[in-house]
This record gives sequence, structure tokens and C-alpha cells, in this order.
Amino acid sequence: MPPSVIRPFRLAGRVLAATAAVVGLVAVFLALIVATDGAGSGFAAWSATVTGAVVAALWRGRRRSRWGRLVPFVPVLVAAVLTLSVCIPTVPTTRHYPPALPFVTTGHWSLSTGSRVAVYHYPPTGNGPRHRVPLVYLNGGPVRGISVLDHHFLQRLAGEGYDVYTYEQAGGGRSDLLPMGQYSITRSVRDLGAFVDRLGKGRADVLGFSAGAVVLTRALADPAVAVRLHRAVIAEPGPMDGPTTRIAGRKGRPSARGIAPPMTGPRSTHQPRYAVAFGLMRLGLLSPDNGLVGQAEGDNAFTAADLGGDTAAGYCARDAHRIPVEDTVRNFSFSAAASLRIQQTVKDSPSIAPRLRRSRTPAMLMIAECSSQVRQWETTVLADDPAVRRTQYMPGVGHHMWNGLGDNDRRAAAVITAFLQDKPAPLRNYPTRADIPAFLRDHT
Repeated sequence: MPPSVIRPFRLAGRVLAATAAVVGLVAVFLALIVATDGAGSGFAAWSATVTGAVVAALWRGRRRSRWGRLVPFVPVLVAAVLTLSVCIPTVPTTRHYPPALPFVTTGHWSLSTGSRVAVYHYPPTGNGPRHRVPLVYLNGGPVRGISVLDHHFLQRLAGEGYDVYTYEQAGGGRSDLLPMGQYSITRSVRDLGAFVDRLGKGRADVLGFSAGAVVLTRALADPAVAVRLHRAVIAEPGPMDGPTTRIAGRKGRPSARGIAPPMTGPRSTHQPRYAVAFGLMRLGLLSPDNGLVGQAEGDNAFTAADLGGDTAAGYCARDAHRIPVEDTVRNFSFSAAASLRIQQTVKDSPSIAPRLRRSRTPAMLMIAECSSQVRQWETTVLADDPAVRRTQYMPGVGHHMWNGLGDNDRRAAAVITAFLQDKPAPLRNYPTRADIPAFLRDHT
């Protein structure tokens, strides 16, 4: 075969060999990141990878000409540059909290648990009667700032005469961070009890949504906290304990996940450092308290666009092309590491069903038609809590039931206020405990 034909094949072979070497070094680096739990912002893994690669390149080039000895270093240099990008922060490593909202004052309360949380108060407005029992809202997440969309819904409830309080749970939004080892579902429940005590207005009504509904459900099973609660609205709860997290049942009617246009805006996961950190944490290969990306840096880096299809999953498929903007870029806040830590403590917890069966706090369960939650996560609460007095199956809405679309906010507020005032429900009480088997079969 003529040299002119052989030469391109040799060149292609060398390029492929160099590419394989780069990929192999990157794989070794990632393996060492996992093995060292990201120690030293990843520099421990980087130093070991580069040192080993340099030694190997020196050994490979020992019998080559002067310039030929440099060839094995090319993939080492490329891999070193690529992996170094995982080790260098591109956002501040100390927490930068969101600026104050223009329409509500942000207070900060130090709770008896040691948590220091951001607090928002919407005094009762409107021309109707004032309700003497304060209403506390627990947002979803967990460890996520309260969205502007949720703030608007709380303003609506205040317009119905309710004295509305809400707080961003420890580590979320404008609340102070905790040491990673202190985040747990138990701490979240204790914080709720401490917050109601700090209010100093006796027992409180509590509306818990999504992860906030999990905190509320577990509070109902804790007599020391439940005694502080007047009524409980459990809206679209996630799994309440370890056994429930292992349920892999059906979900509601189709959501907008996979249908809605992709979220726009900057993504931290388009940067190698945060793509690696958040990806490995989500896979369980890095601990939430890893040495690669600290909690504060991770909070600063994470953006709304990083949620991807999670936001669309909160809406019905029919609303896929009109999903509202839930939050502003400046207000959005989510702690991925702390969230994973709390979720893990839920997974590791024993069943709370025996304690929940002794609950006496009047409660209502809200279930969305297009729920992205596993149905059994919701019906398990109904089955195990004898104090659930009514269930409201909300047609035409997804997981985020109050979302500013059409009359969804009005309908959600009507259901909540009717229960809190012990008035007839706007919708029929469905499903009841007897309806659970048929509900799981028919409403998916």
C-alpha cells in the first residue's frame, strides 16, 4: 500500500489513541472525585490524576527522540485542562442571599432549635371577617426559596381575612444555612413547632405543600408538635417515611413534562464543575457534604433552568405551552445538597403510620388531577391518618395547584378556606378511605 494511503490511517489511529487517553484520564479523575468525595475542591483527585499521567507519559517517551518524547504529554495536557475546570469555582463560595422582595418585608427569626429563618407576614386585608387563628404556609422543595407565585397566593389568602405567616426553611431562600449534618426531616418538624411557638398566638392552622406537606404530615404524628396545630391542610404530599419512599405506584393524569418547551436561562449544569457535582450527588456517588462544591457555592450556582422538566411536571399536559414564570431570577433559590440530605433522612426513617394513626388534629388532603406525585404517597396519608376529615380532588390542575392560570388560585383558595372555617366543601369529599382502591385504579 502506498505511503500516501497509509499516512492518513496512521494519523487517524494516533488521534483515536490520544482521544482514548484523554477520555481514560477524565474517567480516572471522576473515579477519584468519587473516591475522595471531592476533597479539596477536587484538587486531590486532579493532582493524583495528573501526576500519574505525567509519570506514564515519561515512561512511554523514554526511548523516543527529543521531540517524540513530548507527544505522550499532549493528551495529558488536554485532560489536565478539562479536569481543572471541575476544580475552579465560577460563583462566590460564600452565600449570597437573594435581595429583598419589593412587596413584602423580610424578617429574620431565631428559633429555639437554633435555626435562623426568613419570615414573611401578610396581615389580613379585605372587607370580610378576620380569622383569629394564624395561618402558616410551608412551601415545597425541600430547602427551596418561596416563589413569587406562592407569595401572590398567600396575598390572596390574606385578602380572605387570614393572618398569614410563612418562612423559608433553614438553608432555603434568605434563611441562614445549617451545617450539612444538621439537615433532617426531624429538624424540619422541630422548626415548625418552634416557629408556631415563636408566633406566640396559640395554635396555628398550617398549609403544607409538596415537601412542606411531608413536614406537616410528620408533625401530625409527633404529639409534641401536633399540640401546637389547630388544623392542617396537606396539599400534594411527597413520601412521608422510608416505607412510603419505596412505593413505585402510579401517578396522576399526564403532566407537561416532556411536552413543554425547555426552560430558558443560564444553567449551572452547563458548566463542568457544577454538572459533575450535581450529577454525582443526584446519583448518590457524592455525599451532600462533599468537598467538591460547598453548600453555599452550590446554592449560589443553582438556577431555575437547572430544574429542567421538574417545573413542567407541576402542570397538566394541556397547559404545556402556557406554564407561568413561577419566580424571578433574583428571587430563585434552591439548595440541591441540603434537599438531597433531607430526602435521604426521609428514606432512612421508619414508618410513622403507628404514630399517625393516633393523630387528632383535623386535617384535609388535597390531590391534583395531573399530579406528578405517586398516588400512593397521597392515599397513604388518607389511609393512616384518621383525622383527615375531607379529601379534595382538584380537577384541571397539576402538582402546583395554585399557579395563576385561569381560576385555579380562586378554586384552591375556596377549598382551603372552606375547610379552615369548617364550612361545606366546594367539591365532594373524594376519595374517601373506602374509595382508595377504585381511585388508584381509575384516576391515573
